[in-house]
Amino acid sequence: MKSMVAYNGREIPREDKVFAACAKAQDAISKFGPDEVINATVGALYDDAGQLIVLRSVDKLMKELEPADYAAYAPIAGTPEFRKAMLKAALGSYEPKSYTCVVGTPGGTAAIRNAVANYSCPGDRILTHNWHWAPYKTVATELYRGIEHFEMFDEEGRFNTADFDYKVRKLTRNQEHLVIILNTPANNPTGYSLTPDDWYAVKKTLDEVPLEKKIALVLDVAYIDFAGEPDEVRKFLGVVDNLRSNILPVIAYSASKTFTLYGARCAAMICLAHSPEVAEEFGRVNSFSSRASWSNPPRAPQEVITRIYSDERLLAEVEAERAMARDMLLARGRAFEGEAAKCGLKTVPFSAGYFVTIPCDDPDGVCDKLNEKNVFLIPFENGVRASVAASSEEKCRRLPALIKAAMEELQR
Repeated sequence: MKSMVAYNGREIPREDKVFAACAKAQDAISKFGPDEVINATVGALYDDAGQLIVLRSVDKLMKELEPADYAAYAPIAGTPEFRKAMLKAALGSYEPKSYTCVVGTPGGTAAIRNAVANYSCPGDRILTHNWHWAPYKTVATELYRGIEHFEMFDEEGRFNTADFDYKVRKLTRNQEHLVIILNTPANNPTGYSLTPDDWYAVKKTLDEVPLEKKIALVLDVAYIDFAGEPDEVRKFLGVVDNLRSNILPVIAYSASKTFTLYGARCAAMICLAHSPEVAEEFGRVNSFSSRASWSNPPRAPQEVITRIYSDERLLAEVEAERAMARDMLLARGRAFEGEAAKCGLKTVPFSAGYFVTIPCDDPDGVCDKLNEKNVFLIPFENGVRASVAASSEEKCRRLPALIKAAMEELQR
């Protein structure tokens, strides 16, 4: 007997490329020490000494929790106070015109999962950009959906509004429902953020979708609070909060990133609905899916975030600490960009965030060559991803020349 698993048409890899690369990097660090290794694999923010950054103000609150604050079940959609806090955290100073509903989830992945499960049908194709976070495909496959890509950039390196428009029209000809996932600002893996012009082009396409078609526009904003000035990076909300009644914007907001609570698994999905009925339905159906998947999200991070948003002093302390980490991250991104320009290394268009991506023909080969020099990146289908979040500014300055040399070595 070769297998006991009912694969049901799924292709399940033997290992996750990201975690496999992380493991190689950790092995090298154990052998040679952190100074001799560049571990640019991790999707979390590390300081210059290679230690995970946890906001001290958040850590202090976590340690002050009483047993009942973390051991008791949370409601399936999250505590009412937590849901109010997450609406403030996600939208910032923006005042929504739409009817909102918040459902807490264990991480942003869970928000994506629920959106796909409830706003598309088995056999449908989910639309996202070709440069995307690999688990989008995993979620779609697990739920018996497919993935359709639009080219994220045109030949001039601008957001490819023409291909986005074409793919939306193509899919809505054949599907009653369409889930569109846009990961911005600070896209993973490219670091690109849609511009105001990009957003108005997206709106123009969606305005032309026939009213009988139903679109869920899922905005994965996992990196929003490390992408730039908080109000500036939220300006797109004024565009997506003004779409037609057959378009439902769904914001997937990751507290895991914003509050450095990665392992605590804390996030929320938030709708901007045209009617109270659609908002109520959103809460009901996504709570139903949560109950059938993970049941209750973890309570401890909900308690911490509730306390932060109930105390202006605490909130100011957290925001000041996060701003310092954000400025450090932005400086690393600029350092990488500057050195890439000097050595002639082409990158995918980058704005801000945790990652920079370099297009290449042999991503696995480039990563293997870099591994020989104790440099570890993540191979994608058409390029390699470097985490500036996990690399010091000094290492970010060294990386472009090392990557360029590995690519040239493969071409000889």
